[in-house]
Order: sequence, then structure tokens, then C-alpha cells
Amino acid sequence: MAEFRVWSLPGLGGALLLLAAASGGGMPAPPRLLAAEALEGPVPAKVERVIDGDTIEVRAAIWLGQTLTVRVRIDGVDAPELEARCADERRLALAAREYLARRIEGVSVKLTRVAYDKYGGRVRADVADGNGDIGRALLAAGLARPYHGERRQPWCATG
Repeated sequence: MAEFRVWSLPGLGGALLLLAAASGGGMPAPPRLLAAEALEGPVPAKVERVIDGDTIEVRAAIWLGQTLTVRVRIDGVDAPELEARCADERRLALAAREYLARRIEGVSVKLTRVAYDKYGGRVRADVADGNGDIGRALLAAGLARPYHGERRQPWCATG
């Protein structure tokens, strides 16, 4: 899989730098600068695979005839984990993944506000299909909670 670097440079120069970085020929940037960078988008992409209730794998169109496969964490939401700590969390995790698979697997989406995720190997972005924002839909369906980088709350009852 190609390395994905996100740049916020406008126009053709920015697209060429993004393409060069994706192909391994990009200019390295200090990690703290990369973490602060974002690509506003929209970036057209096709959902290749649903990983779990808040992570998908897409083939993003980064330039004419050029695509890049990358994992995307849907920004602003936290879905239950498939490697659950209890039966309720596992049930909700499977429901969230199934919801995403029915709604967007194999479908074209738009990525906006693309940035590096705090856990390497993927980016985070707002994701929308023809029916609207995917994160908001997960929240409305009760399959995810709002999330903005704070400590994750447990899905299992305590006590």
C-alpha cells in the first residue's frame, strides 16, 4: 500500500505534491507539521471495504487517473469495537459495521477535512454519500457516539 501524505497546498501544485508523496517521491516534512496539515477536499473516493463501525478503506482519486487506497476513520464518531469487552458492545459493533456495509460499501463517497489520524496508518475525514454525512447517520441510528479525541467511554455496563 502506498504511503499517504496530506498536504494543504492549493491548486495544481498541491495536487502534484500529494501525488508525489503518495508515490514515495514526496518531500519529507517534520511530523508535527504533517499532523497539523489537512486537505479540505472534497476528495472523491470509492468504499472498497468496511473495517468496523467507524473505519473504512477507500480508493481515493488523488489526481487524473491516479488513485490511492487508504483507511479512513470517520471523524467525529466512536463506534463500539469488534474486539468487545462484553456481549452488548460486540452486538452494537456488528450492527454498526453492518449498517455501514449496507449503506456505503462499493459506493462513491466524498471525503472532506482529511487529516492524519493520531494512530498511524490511516487518516480521518468527514465522509458523505449521496444521502448525506455518514457520521451523523451513525449517531442518529444510535450506532456511534460523538468523539473528538478525548478518552473513549466504555460501551459495557459497569458495576
